[in-house]
Amino acid sequence: MEVKKMSSSGSSARKQPTAISRMKQDYMRLKRDPLPYIAAEPLPNNILEWHYVVKGPEDTAYFGGYYHGTLLFPREFPFKPPSIYMLTPNGRFKTNTRLCLSISDFHPDTWNPTWCVGTILTGLLSFMLETTATLGSIETTTYEKQQLAKKSLAFNLKNSQFVELFPEICDEINKRLQNEKEQKMKALNMLTNGGNSCSNSIIPNGTNVKVNNNNTLANGCAVANGAVGALGNLNDANVGPVQDLNAVKNLTNSYLNWQSNLIIIICFAIFALVVNYVLKNINQE
Repeated sequence: MEVKKMSSSGSSARKQPTAISRMKQDYMRLKRDPLPYIAAEPLPNNILEWHYVVKGPEDTAYFGGYYHGTLLFPREFPFKPPSIYMLTPNGRFKTNTRLCLSISDFHPDTWNPTWCVGTILTGLLSFMLETTATLGSIETTTYEKQQLAKKSLAFNLKNSQFVELFPEICDEINKRLQNEKEQKMKALNMLTNGGNSCSNSIIPNGTNVKVNNNNTLANGCAVANGAVGALGNLNDANVGPVQDLNAVKNLTNSYLNWQSNLIIIICFAIFALVVNYVLKNINQE
């Protein structure tokens, strides 16, 4: 019995260093040869729990999004696969749910011990760009994925572990949010300053503003290609209390309707005067 206990304890002692040693190797490999669209960091106090960030590739519905998740490795790694979770709403996978993938602990029979952290995250990104259904996946439209990609920036900044582990990505996100906020404020100022202020100005590309069918604003300002959308996005960027462009448009329409009604009233008055004049002449005759 004593021999068995010693053998068992010795076996577990050998497995833990193997996993930790492999984790350190994978970490150094990722730092030396970074993967496109992927970043990963282990927790400082637990190397078996990794956090990753997947950036949405160009020409996909996820472009511009940052998707945070976790990999939970067993002590038997690399002989057993990790659990995979996605934490950021993305439109492809459920959040805080174990994902059923060939590279996860749902399928230990398909796991290959030679696979590393980079292999796992590359496979996850590849599967994310597909539409194949699996346990933990969801179906959403392209528009919904695009909206979630925009919201992912502010969403991730609320996660303390994300902020702690990925400071460079947080700086990147903050710069993007600030840039979008400034562009939208400039667009709003152009609209609210009236027609004179926009005679030599163009709304910057990528700014979400309300435009007419002929690519002009209600006051006649020209709009650069791509400067389309809705003012509602201003509130999403935390611009603060601003004047709604729809209110400006409604005010303009009300003014035009008032002018039209005034013209109609004047025409009726003139017509009534003419009729009255004709009737008087007839009575005199």
